[in-house]
Amino acid sequence: MQKALSAGITVLGVSDHDSIAGWDEARKALRAPLSLALGAEISTLTTDGISVHILGLLFDGTKTSMRKMLDETRDQRIPRMKKMIALLNADGIEVTMEDVMRAAPVGATVGRPHLADALVARGLIAARDEAFRDLLHNGSKYYVEHLAPTPEDAIREIRASGGVAVIAHPFASRRGQIITTDTFAGLVEAGLNGIEVDHRDQSADERAALRVIAKELGMVITGASDYHGTGKLNSLGENLTHAGEWERLEAQADQRRVVTV
Repeated sequence: MQKALSAGITVLGVSDHDSIAGWDEARKALRAPLSLALGAEISTLTTDGISVHILGLLFDGTKTSMRKMLDETRDQRIPRMKKMIALLNADGIEVTMEDVMRAAPVGATVGRPHLADALVARGLIAARDEAFRDLLHNGSKYYVEHLAPTPEDAIREIRASGGVAVIAHPFASRRGQIITTDTFAGLVEAGLNGIEVDHRDQSADERAALRVIAKELGMVITGASDYHGTGKLNSLGENLTHAGEWERLEAQADQRRVVTV
């Protein structure tokens, strides 16, 4: 919260992967004049196996079907992590599930960032970004897909829970395989509200292309730092959503759920 205040942020999105476990702590730590837009970043897979992150904001976290989707998606991450560790071990890269769990904060959704931190702690690599560049990117031999809802199903659930849905970094080609322009039609039909355009993993050309798509489809244009703590180079507030675009997005939720002091 202090970092957000120092960065001049007025509305801070809190969207852990496949979890809303941090919502209560975020509410307790909130300080004026900062406000909170609570949500979750949902891990999804297209029918042809492309990983897509759908950001859900301002939804009703008490909705049973939403919590069930998040729980099921999160539960699949443990067997997936064990498979990735086994692949690394087979190539002589010694890391264990215990190492990963030590690297993950209590209650966190276990994912590649924690595996990267475990590799750093073992002295096998220098930094988390190096792990994603060389070992853990979507096209790596060590990458393992996991069971997950489709992007369309996640969007429909977010909207049914009263929230708004934004596709996160859809053209971040440096991360691996990405969706095509044609994919957006189905996402919009499912209820997509916005497209994350300004993100450090999208080039200037990719951002320009997304801006055109967003305007053609009438989508809200967002920007985000994708801040994951000190383990990544991303700085809190390095990319922002324009106030007018945020107002458009918030207005599409079924009720006002921005948290204020």
